[in-house]
Amino acid sequence: MNNTNDVESPCVRNCCLNEDDVCMGCFRTIAEIIGWGQANSKERKTILQIAKQRETGIGSNKPIIE
Repeated sequence: MNNTNDVESPCVRNCCLNEDDVCMGCFRTIAEIIGWGQANSKERKTILQIAKQRETGIGSNKPIIE
């Protein structure tokens, strides 16, 4: 069983998209935000990892969920 409840949303209720459609609050792409509810635990962890890389400037803006 892959329980998605063990991976909390990184949403900080500071939603503002930049020119690349990346949220400046949580650093997820709009596609990742929309797909969060359908993502399994492994996908969510990957999204969080990529978002953290975006936040620190070392990651790509390529979305995990398209």
